[in-house]
Amino acid sequence: MAAHYKDIQFAITDRVGRITFSRPPLNILTIAMMKEIVDAIGQVGQSSDTCAIVFAASQSSRAFCAGVSIEEHKPETVYQMLDEFHSIFRALNAVSKPVVALIGGAALGGGCELAAFADIVIASTSARFGQPEIKLGVFPPVAAVVLPRVIGEKRARELILTGELLTAEAAQSMGLVNHVVAENALEAKAEELLAVFRQMSVPGLEMARRAIVQTWGLGFDEALKRAEDLYLNELMSFKDPHEGVEAFIAKRPPRWKHK
Repeated sequence: MAAHYKDIQFAITDRVGRITFSRPPLNILTIAMMKEIVDAIGQVGQSSDTCAIVFAASQSSRAFCAGVSIEEHKPETVYQMLDEFHSIFRALNAVSKPVVALIGGAALGGGCELAAFADIVIASTSARFGQPEIKLGVFPPVAAVVLPRVIGEKRARELILTGELLTAEAAQSMGLVNHVVAENALEAKAEELLAVFRQMSVPGLEMARRAIVQTWGLGFDEALKRAEDLYLNELMSFKDPHEGVEAFIAKRPPRWKHK
């Protein structure tokens, strides 16, 4: 399944929804481009057996994404710009598929926030990460919420308050990046990971991700209660968990229905 957009390329191939930024050289996010991304995520949500979403940049790009359009950061458009950008993250949480980001070149501002929000980040050695918004007198709302959880509060504060630029290796050392690979190895590493996801039950993946997201910031008892509710009242309403148990007892591979 494929759809045609102006600023992104999108297709669902081999049970993976791939969103490729195609606004070279820097893939600056405009309001129009962000609308396309949200629409593509919605299409993934309509495909029950899609096991993951991959964000990447087109080969002609010099950056994964260098942030949102400064030209649209004006009083008359800033509200719409911020709402559309945050709609990307809300849509990803609503769909709740594992999110993989392939980062070559710069991931700055909104691009770094997308990386921080992704479940797994694979970066090339040339990748660079940063939240330079403070240099414009503003701050990154998504990073303010997500980065402390991902890399720890002290490092998140430093990154947001200084606009520091990180190498791929530095980003990996603090937990922002999962894997650093050679320049030509991004796709191979991604395929290795996606092959694992394809072996899993999609409802299992989705509910696991929901449990992680929906227990953010809660006290232990409340968080555990929420995770139990997801497990017993949502996950167990699907057929796959029962198939998984039966397959384990019968010592055979599970035959997932993804429902």
